[in-house]
Parts: sequence; C-alpha cells; structure tokens
Amino acid sequence: CGTETLVTQGGHARHCPSCGRDNFPRTDPAVIVLVTRGDQCLLGRSPRFPPGMYSTLAGFVEPGESLEETLRREVFEEVGVEIEDFVYRASQPWPFPQSLMLGFRAKAREIRLVVDPHEIEAAAWFGRAELADAARRPVRLPNPDSIARFLIEEWLAETD
Repeated sequence: CGTETLVTQGGHARHCPSCGRDNFPRTDPAVIVLVTRGDQCLLGRSPRFPPGMYSTLAGFVEPGESLEETLRREVFEEVGVEIEDFVYRASQPWPFPQSLMLGFRAKAREIRLVVDPHEIEAAAWFGRAELADAARRPVRLPNPDSIARFLIEEWLAETD
C-alpha cells in the first residue's frame, strides 16, 4: 500500500502497520573466492571500488547452477582462468543487494589473465610478501570487516 514498513522477526520480515501485509526479503546466494597459485593470489578491481582498491572475485549464483559451477564460471568470465580444488572458508550476509556471500579458496590451473572489461576493470597476481607488508602493499585491500579481507588475511597468515 506504500506505507513505510517495520522490521520484524529479527530482520527476516518487514510488516506494514497500515494493511497488515508481511514481506519476506529474498536472500540471493553469491560466491566470493580467493584464487591462489603458489605464493601469489589473484585480485581484481571493479570500477565501483574506491581508488586503488583490489579484491577477491565474486558473482551471483544463477538458477540451476551449483556453487562449484558458479565459481568456475565467474572466475573464467572475469579473468579467463580455470580453477580447481575449491575449499569453503566462511560466509557473510551482505544486505545490499540482499545476498549471502559464500567464501571459498581455489587454486588456479594457470596464471595467464584475460580480463573481460565488461566484468571488471583490472586484475593482477600479487605476492604474499608484498601484500603482507602494509608499507609495500601496491594496492588497497577491502575493508577489514568484509569476507574478502578475511579470505586475503587468512591466506597471508599461512606459511606454506
């Protein structure tokens, strides 16, 4: 009816006090993945990011698609790299635009990049040592409260 709704059920529903209707917002699954190869990780840059920021690759799950298929498709579409050895790491609700980010790590079969400019602005391989040292870091990393940053920091903390 157009009346402002109220958040109910811990955010799972919105209730209209005028007409009594309850709305249940969708939660769309999306994958986010840190792709690695040896001592390097692959990060990409969206034109929507703040200047200098690079992050992990991500995308929405299409209807009828498994998470593994989504990971393969998204990474290949964005940078032309085939991946393998998927490992689930964590998830994070992402309320804008109503999604649940499912975080993974994967290994690249190759390092050659073919960036699709319709998908992302740039992508590059970064070494663990250069990203671990904030003074030498050539790019800005995602915010510390993001799953992308969690995936990167987790990898940086590894020693092998």
